[in-house]
Amino acid sequence: MKTVLITVALFAASSCKAPTPSHIDEVAAESYIVECATDWAESVVTGDMSRRRVYFANEFQGTGIDGARYDRAAVTQDHDPSTVYASNVIGLIDVRFFGSTAIAYGEETWTKVNGETGRWIWTDIWLHRDGEWQIIAAQDNEIRVAQ
Repeated sequence: MKTVLITVALFAASSCKAPTPSHIDEVAAESYIVECATDWAESVVTGDMSRRRVYFANEFQGTGIDGARYDRAAVTQDHDPSTVYASNVIGLIDVRFFGSTAIAYGEETWTKVNGETGRWIWTDIWLHRDGEWQIIAAQDNEIRVAQ
């Protein structure tokens, strides 16, 4: 009886593990995620949202620095180059994989036209489906640098 219970427990534990799709190239995926994060950072200044329409999932939802939620429509809406931000430079990005899900932890350093500087620290959740990586969620935090 003890052997049967141990066998059942081992089977149950092994079946709870998230499957890791063997067809996901994590090196290529990390490169793509970093490339997209860089595009997002640069587009804050340039206003070019064209690539965002590719990598933001239709059901995307983010939480901004003020705690408000925003969706794909808000983050892919066309607008002119920024009159607020003079630059926004991507920093370190750490991407970790969990099967067909990736979590990117990153940072950006921005400078406003008025000279104010700060950083955004963020976490993005990416999902691999239908052969493509798309961002499905984001959490943003702002750290202002004392002037």
